[in-house]
Amino acid sequence: MDNTIIITVITVLVIMILSSAVRVLREYQRAVVFRLGRLAHGFGSRDGLSSGPGLIFIIPIIDRMVRVSLRTVVLDVQPQDIITRDNVSLKVNAVIFFRVIDAAKAILAVQDYQFAITQVAQTTLRSILGQVELDDLLAERETINQKLQTVIDDQTDPWGIKVSNVEIKHVDLPLEMQRAIAKQAEAERERRAKVIHSEGEFQAADRLAEAAQKLSKDKAAIQLRFLQTLTEVATEKNSTLVFPVPIDLFQPFLDRTAAKDETPEGE
Repeated sequence: MDNTIIITVITVLVIMILSSAVRVLREYQRAVVFRLGRLAHGFGSRDGLSSGPGLIFIIPIIDRMVRVSLRTVVLDVQPQDIITRDNVSLKVNAVIFFRVIDAAKAILAVQDYQFAITQVAQTTLRSILGQVELDDLLAERETINQKLQTVIDDQTDPWGIKVSNVEIKHVDLPLEMQRAIAKQAEAERERRAKVIHSEGEFQAADRLAEAAQKLSKDKAAIQLRFLQTLTEVATEKNSTLVFPVPIDLFQPFLDRTAAKDETPEGE
């Protein structure tokens, strides 16, 4: 009976030790193992410093394991008070996409890499946007995003972090600046409308000049044009119609009458 109890206790202890010694890591996870406070070389890892994925073994009590995810993390940067180069105060927030590419560096080089990236992003956002004007911030956002990504990635590279993308999410303008921009946009639209209208008038004038030159070469064409205009006006319900008739239309009759007057009576 005593031997059975002893065997049972030993079995339970062995199971507990094995369960605490065995770890299973998923495909996107890596483990950084510390053995008596020192970094232990990982088994089956490409860099030799982190373990996983799959089944790994650690020594209970002696080893301590830290899990690190290699998936892309989306970090939302809180709105920052920005003063642009042209002295416009506004609030800007951004979103950062990053992932861990070296698990050992992410644990050893920085205490909390997510908090550190947040602080770096905030300071970089204020620094970079403070060097640009408001119009550039609104129009050249893609260029600014690329510059932010480059600067933040350079600072996080020693931590084993790769910043893949940085996007300015929202620009909160003061109400007075929104009104000024709206007025500017309205004035720009009015300017374009006037330019387009003037160009249309100019083209119409050219066409009318060409038409006038062609009609002046043929008097019959002018008369037909007058008659066509008269027909179009007559289609309307008008009781009185005043229409200018060119004297050239009656010139043949006048010439014929003058010729009769000049003919001697005896002829």
